[in-house]
Amino acid sequence: QAYLVGGCVRDLLLERSPKDFDIATSATPNEVKALFRNCRIIGRRFRLAHIFFGPKIIETATFRANPREVEPVEGEEAEGGDLLIRRDNVFGTAEEDARRRDFTINGLFYDIEADQVIDYVGGLHDLAGRTVRTIGDPEIRFREDPVRILRAIKFAARIDFDIDPATYQAILSQQGEIPKCAPPRVLEEIYRLMRGGAARRSMELLRDTGVLEVLIPEMARLLREEPASDAVAALWRVLERIDETRDRQASNSVLLCALVGALLGPAVLDDADGRGRDLTGQLDDKARLVWDQMRASRRDVERARQILGTLRRLAPSKRRRGKTMTLVRRDWFAEALQVYELLAHALRPEAPPEEEIDRWRSLIAEDAAQNPPPADGAPAPAPDDEIGDGGPRRRRRRRGGRRTRAEEPVATLSGPDGDVELDDDESLPLPLDGEGTDPDLRARLRPAVDAAAPDEAAPAQASAAPPSTGSTTPVR
Repeated sequence: QAYLVGGCVRDLLLERSPKDFDIATSATPNEVKALFRNCRIIGRRFRLAHIFFGPKIIETATFRANPREVEPVEGEEAEGGDLLIRRDNVFGTAEEDARRRDFTINGLFYDIEADQVIDYVGGLHDLAGRTVRTIGDPEIRFREDPVRILRAIKFAARIDFDIDPATYQAILSQQGEIPKCAPPRVLEEIYRLMRGGAARRSMELLRDTGVLEVLIPEMARLLREEPASDAVAALWRVLERIDETRDRQASNSVLLCALVGALLGPAVLDDADGRGRDLTGQLDDKARLVWDQMRASRRDVERARQILGTLRRLAPSKRRRGKTMTLVRRDWFAEALQVYELLAHALRPEAPPEEEIDRWRSLIAEDAAQNPPPADGAPAPAPDDEIGDGGPRRRRRRRGGRRTRAEEPVATLSGPDGDVELDDDESLPLPLDGEGTDPDLRARLRPAVDAAAPDEAAPAQASAAPPSTGSTTPVR
């Protein structure tokens, strides 16, 4: 057995373009790897098979059962009532797999061969009613994996669904469980909330549910105590701008800069009052506090500091310091320009420097035309080949004196890297954007939702119980 599952089925039924396609199968990860030589098994807490087709990755999971229903809880976890699932590799049936998922709208299977949607959990009913509802008792499901709280907020914001009343009450009561999760998982969900095209709505839900107090207490305090301040107004405009430009995927560092830049105010863009204020102190006082509470990685934080420290150089000025093209060639310059554009529209909405932004973009295009990327297998040009504003670049002296010929390192050109082992919490991008799929697939799936539409005459229940048996809906 092998079915399309989860978000791709949900998005197709909602007539949205899936960002990736996941497969659930009765085959174990090792059996999948035996079938596909272009397969890699990842994860320890949750073992998955990634099947590679060029740049595309098909994520394949084996049907699983809820480990707490199969394996009894013993020891300190049973005594303390800790339901957190730390390992999830108990294989099961298709129905068990559907019932162990987080929300009904994500528990749908699509059988391509039979051309039908398989629904064990009432997901079609909730899709028609535009409701985010947990599968089973929401209190227990959020204690099993508190990151589901952030996912509920993400889906409600991104696809404009209402949260089921029982699920909403469980969010309010179980949000304190979130710190039990691995910080990288929580941080990744925060980034997804901001990248999904509904950053402002997500932040509003985080504030309203009190979850923001758990994630970023400093930002929650600002929204609570100073809702009419310039910083809060700028924050909302930044989030709206991120939503408007979602086609330009923002990196982690760009998102960190956008959040903090709105709090720092116009001084982060230029020194308009002529006081020459140093941003270092403000970065240490305000930015570091927010980034530490988010548990952002050191690499992303340092890159964000570099970007924020560069923004004043991008502002219109008659006295341009440094070599312009040298700045353009920095590996983080495109991100810096993206941050500058976000903050300029948020902090100075009355007069955003569009001409200056266009000038920097033209310089990026000019540099790309003059220095095209090397062809595959060709060595990159040496640093001395770069041309700055003032002509050929001078050779930089080596620290410690000139090496003798015998001491000069031997340059070698290595081949492609071998396989890279992934950390437990590391995830690979899933770049499928609906390419190569049947253009009529969404139209074929649409009748499945219409058939499950709730009766207008019957009032919807606050927490409808899932059906006891799986239902299949043909979609021809």
